[in-house]
Amino acid sequence: IVKQICNKAKFNDHFRLPDLGPIGANGLASPRDFLTPVACFEDRSPPSGYAVVSKFQGFLFACTQTHSPFDVVGWHGNYVPYKYDLSKFMVINAVAFDHADPSIFTVLTCPSLKPGVAVADFVIFPPRWSVQEHTFRPPYYHRNCMSEFMGLIYGRYEAKKKRFLPGGASLHSMMTPHGPDATTFAAASTLPLEPERLANTMAFMFESCFSVALTEWSLTKCGTVDKEYHTAWSSLVSHFDPQWKSPSQDESSRASSTETGGSSGITR
Repeated sequence: IVKQICNKAKFNDHFRLPDLGPIGANGLASPRDFLTPVACFEDRSPPSGYAVVSKFQGFLFACTQTHSPFDVVGWHGNYVPYKYDLSKFMVINAVAFDHADPSIFTVLTCPSLKPGVAVADFVIFPPRWSVQEHTFRPPYYHRNCMSEFMGLIYGRYEAKKKRFLPGGASLHSMMTPHGPDATTFAAASTLPLEPERLANTMAFMFESCFSVALTEWSLTKCGTVDKEYHTAWSSLVSHFDPQWKSPSQDESSRASSTETGGSSGITR
């Protein structure tokens, strides 16, 4: 899946840092934390030689040579491999109320020709503080016009703490409803909203405006598909009460009733 998404990015544009907009000059992933190779000369010519493997149009080709492929004294250019330490990501999050769109955790993006729509976004959910008031803090139930491929590198994911394990991944295709499991919903709906540290966790997500296909191997042969994944939501029940009013609504209703001499009609 990651290969498909990266190929779509490769043939449309390239991954780059997202525009920071109102965030300003500093935030999210910093250019200084991306590391690129430096020249390192290796003068070796073992009797067995070296096999150099290249990929072209989906096929692998190999050739042999007597000297090390790393006998580079120096190089010049601006299209190079790089690596990035996810722990250096500067997290920005909601600090008053509501659940921020996960795009605020974007490390890299490959934009499309349509503004605001990405061929692919690479997003992470690192350790952070959760402090919102009057809010259902976990990711809310939703549909998305983008495909979401998500994985857990280590720790526990806040929306599925038991069944979504490190090394595991999930795919929610565009417009597929999803959200926290029943256990998470019950806990997040009743716990006091004190500041909470989400520690020892690192999840990632690739989000794409394209549909993503699964291979036959991944569906039927790998032997690691959780065929009971959907049961994470099976015990959810409806809590909707059309007669319920928040305390502020009750207070407003009483005030309106007093001002109108007890009339039951309220103008809206």
